[in-house]
Formats: sequence, structure tokens, C-alpha cells
Amino acid sequence: MASISTISTSNFFCNNHYTAKFSSTSSVLQPRLRISAANAAVSTSSNYTSRRTSSERANLEVGSSSSAMEQLDIERGVCFPFRKYTPETVRNKVLESRGQILSLVGRGVEIVWNLGLYWSTLMYDCLVGRDEEVVPYRARQLRNLLCDLGPSFIKAGQVLANRPDIIREDYMNELCILQDDVPPFPNQVAFAIIEEELGQPLEAIFSKISSQTIAAASLGQVYRATLRDSGEDVAIKVQRPRIEPIIYRDLFLFRTLASFLNGISLQKLGCNAELIVDEFGEKLLEELDYTLEARNLEDFLENFKNDPTVKIPRVYKKLSGSRVLVMEWIDGIRCTDPQAIKEAGIDVNGFLTVGVSAALRQLLEFGLFHGDPHPGNIFAMRDGRIAYVDFGNVAVLSQQNKQILIDAVVHAVNEDYVEMANDFTRLGFLASGTDVAPIIPALEAIWQNSSGKGLSDFNFRSVTGKFNQLVYQYPIRIPERFSLVIRSLLTQEGICFTLKPDFKFLEVAYPYVAKRLLTDPNPALRERLIQVLFKDGVFQWKRLENLIVLAKENVAKMSSNPALKVKHTKSSRDLQVERKLDLTDTIKDGARLFLIDEGIRRQLLLALTEDSKLHIQELVDVYRLVEGDIDIPSVALEVARDLPAVARDVMLSWSASVLSDR
Repeated sequence: MASISTISTSNFFCNNHYTAKFSSTSSVLQPRLRISAANAAVSTSSNYTSRRTSSERANLEVGSSSSAMEQLDIERGVCFPFRKYTPETVRNKVLESRGQILSLVGRGVEIVWNLGLYWSTLMYDCLVGRDEEVVPYRARQLRNLLCDLGPSFIKAGQVLANRPDIIREDYMNELCILQDDVPPFPNQVAFAIIEEELGQPLEAIFSKISSQTIAAASLGQVYRATLRDSGEDVAIKVQRPRIEPIIYRDLFLFRTLASFLNGISLQKLGCNAELIVDEFGEKLLEELDYTLEARNLEDFLENFKNDPTVKIPRVYKKLSGSRVLVMEWIDGIRCTDPQAIKEAGIDVNGFLTVGVSAALRQLLEFGLFHGDPHPGNIFAMRDGRIAYVDFGNVAVLSQQNKQILIDAVVHAVNEDYVEMANDFTRLGFLASGTDVAPIIPALEAIWQNSSGKGLSDFNFRSVTGKFNQLVYQYPIRIPERFSLVIRSLLTQEGICFTLKPDFKFLEVAYPYVAKRLLTDPNPALRERLIQVLFKDGVFQWKRLENLIVLAKENVAKMSSNPALKVKHTKSSRDLQVERKLDLTDTIKDGARLFLIDEGIRRQLLLALTEDSKLHIQELVDVYRLVEGDIDIPSVALEVARDLPAVARDVMLSWSASVLSDR
């Protein structure tokens, strides 16, 4: 079973009476609302203050801390009228009594003393010129120091393991050990917490429970048990005792120390150190409440409910609370055991395709993705499905950020490095107003060196290593949500290499992206498809053919997955896995654009008559690629049904152009 997660969710809540239902590009999320409009960030900034009650406004001080938190919301494109974390809330918690103030002073002395001693050893190493040769020892020393200082510092170490903009790579690698190797607390204490939270003796609920922890981490640990009523096997996640006051106290001290580092942080990262602590504190306090993780599970279940290739465990909400979470036990094969996977008769190539497609759907389609997909959190099911567990560590991308990520892919394909640099600003890696001119050549060098030899030599680890060097040269800050994205992709690529050493991530990822560009109903993706197909005003026939070939490859691999043949899956009409490439909507929208948009019409006509010749052969080649996937009568019927609306839009477009000419 999975270890407890390393970073909490960026869960974004509106009032409980808010309910939202989105299109196929996002999930049904109740009772929370994830803003999915393209202009979410703008709407959030204008409505953020008005959504607070008068009492909340009175409690929040107007200052740098509130501005910093609002900056986070604007970047993410979310609304958050009630938050578990604010600097003011933390301060009030730890300063409410004289005893707590004395405890705070003692803890502060302990932290400053231990960190000061460690810092002095680093300075001594520099003075005597041995700083590089003792790096492995000092990295281990730092890891052990963080363990000794307690859960807050273990969590901080886990976060630093994903932040190349803050800490060097060799230290990051050592801190990664904190994600799996944390001492457990006694069973008697854990069982007492379970009984207190559920209000019943263990024997009344479970017929048996494991005598040893299945996994342990900084905030809690996991047991396996069997429900007495149904006989079902479940996983019980239980929180460490008396941890909340410790977390609040340490967060206050973290932010106090960060206030002295704001100048350096602004110079090196483009943001103040307090903002980094606020990101960390917001996630950490949310992770302390297991009811939020239960909601994450429900959201993932909703997102993948019609996908027979992905298994998400059920949550037993009646047996769960803020400190205890009971969920379905996943009986799968660890993804780091390729021999066991092969012996189970699972097709490795098909499983990898399913895994990469599921990861990309989370990132680019749902905007809600698993932030900690390490080998203990991903399993291969014997029927070919991929299973995810441990949903305390997930992150959310707004619709705006998803579209910018797709823009970045399009700009990379088109080798438009100026716009790639601007994408970094729009995503929050660079402060608004930063001059991107010096970064453009560096981005061009990284991308061309990584992809110049083709897909076979591309991997995320090499690109990330080069990007980490860029972080130290320019004022780049990696927002928390994207540090999770980077780490998630790197971890999953590492799992893929374990199963198949010659695995090429992009050879699986590109077909998925191609299918989305060609078939996704989102109008924004239609615009990006046009950007891909035109380069410098010239239509790219070969690129269109490649997109179709790649998209068909993705459909073929996904539809051949053995999970589709299993009896317990839903009927075929309910499945989201397509048996063939469906271009009906794309063709219909293309015809509409051709009739309505004069600019597109002119470009397509020029493409057909480029170099003073009719490009009939190119059209024939494209048709041959898709003729087996297109039902001509169905397409004609769809176009005919849409004719009245198209005629109206054509007339409106024509009248608008006439009026504008006048």
C-alpha cells in the first residue's frame, strides 16, 4: 500500500452551496467549485474580496501577507473564500496563551541552534575548500537533522526535494529518501486514535487488522484491515498524535525566519520567502484534514468513472474523519516489479500507454492530478488496468493554466521560443514585467539539444537537468503546483524506465496530444490545432498527416487494452475509450470555420494552390489516412443538421464585415 503523501492538495473551496458541472474537459465537483473558465484568474481577482463576509474582512489584515495569498489565488485561477491557512490564523493559534508562547520560544531556540550549527559546518567547509567533496555526507546530515526536528521539517524536506530553484540537485536526491523512509509511531497510539475518531472499538468495525504498518510517513501511517460487516479488505490511514499544534507552531517560526530572507529571495527567485512559506503552509494544513483527501478520491472517481483502464479506490466516508481515512484495498502489482507484471500476463507496452495517457488526462484534461505517483502509489492490476492510491498529495490547475500548457506544447512544436518564454511568465515562473529576451536563447538551446535527435533521445530528466541550470542563472521561481507537475512526470518516466529500459515517453505522449488536438470538443484546442497546422502562414500538410497517424496509434493502443474485455467493466456504450478515431466534430467545425472565418478561408485556399499548383495529392493522402475512420453519411448528416446555425453565423459574419467596411 502507498506511503502517506508528501505534499498536500491545493484544494480550492467555495461555499458548500456552490455546485458546478463542467463539460468533458473537467469533472463534476461537488460541493466545491474549481474555476474552469479561460479568464478564471481575472474573475477571481475581481470577485475575491466581494465573496468574503464582513466578519472575515475584519479578521484579515490588509498587508503583505494578504496580498501574497491573493497573488497565489490569482496565479492559480481559483476562488477560495474560506481558507484553512492564513498567516493571521497561524499567529493567533500559537500566541493565544502564555504556555504556548513559552513553548514557541523554546522551539525557536531549538531550531535556530540546530540549523545554526549545520550552517556553521557548511561555512567551515567553504573556508577550508572541501565543500564539494563532503556534499554526500552533508546531504545525509541534513536529512537526519530534518527527521530529528519533526514532522514539519520532514515535510519541508520533502518539498525541497522537488524545488531545484531553491536547493541543488545532490541535496534534492538525498531528501527524496524522506518520501518513503520515516519511522512509524506505536500501534497502540494509532489504534486509540482510530477508536476515538470512529467512536467504536476496533473489534466492532474490523474483523482483523495488520499488526505492522504497511507504510509510514511524516503525518501518518497505513494499516490493512478487514471490515466485519462485509468482509472487504480496506486500507486505514491514521494521523500522527497531537500533530496539529506542532505544525501551527513551526509554521509561525518558518514565516518569522522567512521574513529575514525576503530580500535574498526576491533577488534570486522573483518572490519573497514568506510567499513560499505560505504555499507550503496552505498545503500542509489541508493535508492534516483527511476529509479533504476523501473528497479528492471522490473527484478522481468522478473523472475516471467511464474509463475502464484506470482503477481508483472507493472511500468509506462513514468510517472516515479528519484524522482517519478508510478506503478500498488495492490488490495490485508494484510497478517496480517488471518480472511479476510479465508473469501476470500483462502487456508492458499496453500498460505503459494506459499509464501515460491517464497521467496526461489528469494534467491537460481534468486539471486535477496525482502529485506523488511514486512506485508505492501506482499498481498494475492483473486485468491490465492502472491503479492509483494515496490522494493526499494532488494539485489543481485552472483551465487557464491548462490552456497555457497546451500553448507551450504548440510553441515547442512550432519552435516559437519567444512565445515559449512568454508562456513562462503567464504560468508564474517569471514575475510579470520580466525581460524575457535573455531567456529565449537558453530555451532554444535546451529544447533543440533535447529534441534535435528525435523522440528516441528525448527524456524529461535531461530536459529538467538543463532547466535546473537555467533556474540558477535567471530570476525563475517554480510555482508549487508546477513543481508537483515536474516531479510527477519525472517519477512516472522513471517507473516507465524500470518496466522498459528503452522506453520513450514522448512516443506515447505525442499520440495522446495529437488525438486531443484533433478530436477534443474544446474550441480553444481547435484554435491551437490551427496554430500547429500553419507555420509562417504556410499550411503544413506533413504535420497534419503526422498528427493523424499519431492519433490513430493512440486509439489503437488504448482500445486493445485487456481491461476492456473484463466482465466487471461497464457496457461499451458507457466507455470513454474509442475504438476508432472520431473526426466528425473536427470536420464539422472545420467546415464552419472555412465558411465563417475569412482569414482561415484565405489561408486554406492558398495552401491548396501553393507554388502555383493544386495540392490535390496532399488532400488524397490525408483522406486515405482517415477513410477507414470516417462514416461519410454520419458526417454529412451532422453537417446538414448544423447548416441553419452555420448559415446564421455566415450572415452575421458577412454583415459585420460590411458594417466594419463602412
